[in-house]
Amino acid sequence: MIIGIPKEIMLGEARIAASPETVEKFIKDGQKVLIENGAGINSLYHDEDYVAMGAELVSDPLDLYKRADLILKVKEPLFNEALGMHEVDMMHKGQYLITFIHPASPVNHEMVKKLAAAGVTSLTLDGIPRISRAQNMDALTSMSTCAGYKGILMAANDLSIFMPQMFTAVGMLKPAKVLVIGVGVAGLQALATAKRLGAITYGADIRPAAIEQAKSLGAKAIELGVPAEIAVAEGGYANKLSDEWLMKEREVLADIITDMDIIFCSALIPGKVAPIVLTEEMVKTMKKGSVIVDISIDQGGNCAITTPGEKEIKHGVMIQGIKNIPGLLPTSSTWMFANNVYNLVKYLTKHAYLVIDLEDEIIRSILVTFNGEIVHEGTKEAMGIN
Repeated sequence: MIIGIPKEIMLGEARIAASPETVEKFIKDGQKVLIENGAGINSLYHDEDYVAMGAELVSDPLDLYKRADLILKVKEPLFNEALGMHEVDMMHKGQYLITFIHPASPVNHEMVKKLAAAGVTSLTLDGIPRISRAQNMDALTSMSTCAGYKGILMAANDLSIFMPQMFTAVGMLKPAKVLVIGVGVAGLQALATAKRLGAITYGADIRPAAIEQAKSLGAKAIELGVPAEIAVAEGGYANKLSDEWLMKEREVLADIITDMDIIFCSALIPGKVAPIVLTEEMVKTMKKGSVIVDISIDQGGNCAITTPGEKEIKHGVMIQGIKNIPGLLPTSSTWMFANNVYNLVKYLTKHAYLVIDLEDEIIRSILVTFNGEIVHEGTKEAMGIN
């Protein structure tokens, strides 16, 4: 099987889908690996590193797509401005694609239809189920870890005060206060990072189990008062709340946020638009110079006035809506991502070829297009396909 690793073409994307380490593993497994020239340079993985592990460098992406049986990417297929054609149009019938497709997102519907029409078997990394045997394939969790860590560093960088308590010759400076809303993987990493930086940490989540995890990291729990039977969905994820319960959640937070220096927003509902937990009126009550990092922005954001992809001061508060935060930590995030992808490919491979077992729980969760059809249930629902 020939594995193709193209250079990512999304503006600002520094990651690559394979590290030299995983290339070596693929080759030891009997695969052939093609790497587009310069694909890893922005994550500090250089062409010579890949060649040393046995990869073949390819200068023309069209040639790479033509020759590969399996394409591994970080981001969904996009229009290649330099070549004047869409990446899907470089693909061929019977080819496999593994990447973050986000197929249910309306902006990607036409691209998913193109994949189906092209006869490409596509699998999306954002569909990996959170079960024990899939943990080492879960790139979404890995990237959430990166976002939680880097997001707090970004907030600290924009803060005008010290994060830790400081004792100086002229007196003592109090530590910063950090509130994390949505204590999932990213939120827990954010709490841990803020704690390491010396801040006083607070965690808010509607799920009791998440609050217990926040406490285990030394955070003070903010009880939002949502009953567990309403708050928790299947698989332990957060449920979508009614407007009434959202309003009650905001009422609790309104009394807390006025004392916070940093608010880290990472409350998400799988496959849904992120809940608005901070309204503009609430932002107006915050300290001047405080910071909001809204990493939920890809799904709409938890703050009503976050601008996607931008850092802006509104009502005296720095609001960060930076997208692709893991891409700002490209060496570590690539290393994690590449290992997740390798483990998935290894899981799917039987006798050196990919095998799609429709009875397999993991495969069912990630399979988007197969045999010329869109088969991903969440995507079909979003598209209105029966």
